[in-house]
Amino acid sequence: MDWMTWYASLAKPSWTPAPATIGLVWQILYPLIVVSFGFVFLQTIRGRLPKTTAPPFAVNLAANLLFTPIQFGLRNMPLASVDILIVWATIVWMIAVIRRHYAWVAAAQVPYLIWVSIATVLQLSITAMNW
Repeated sequence: MDWMTWYASLAKPSWTPAPATIGLVWQILYPLIVVSFGFVFLQTIRGRLPKTTAPPFAVNLAANLLFTPIQFGLRNMPLASVDILIVWATIVWMIAVIRRHYAWVAAAQVPYLIWVSIATVLQLSITAMNW
């Protein structure tokens, strides 16, 4: 069965956003992520930020990119739940390390943190409902 049929067959909370809403939110967030992460990586490479600033951004990027293959490729709900918890934790870590250097980058992560907080509760709920 294809991934869309598989996902549609899962038990989900009544408040689960429609797929179109999820897609729209990511269309808004990804440009914020690209600009802010690119800025952090560039400033780190140029030596304008301590090298300790980049790791939470790198871990977050990797975990974010791995979520879809884990969730929809492997269809491994528990591992996807761990992955999204890593995404959430690294956003908090990113905000903590960047805010004193570039407050705008920290502020740009707030919508991302809000959305991933919702997505984390959703993922954990779906995992529990389908365990």
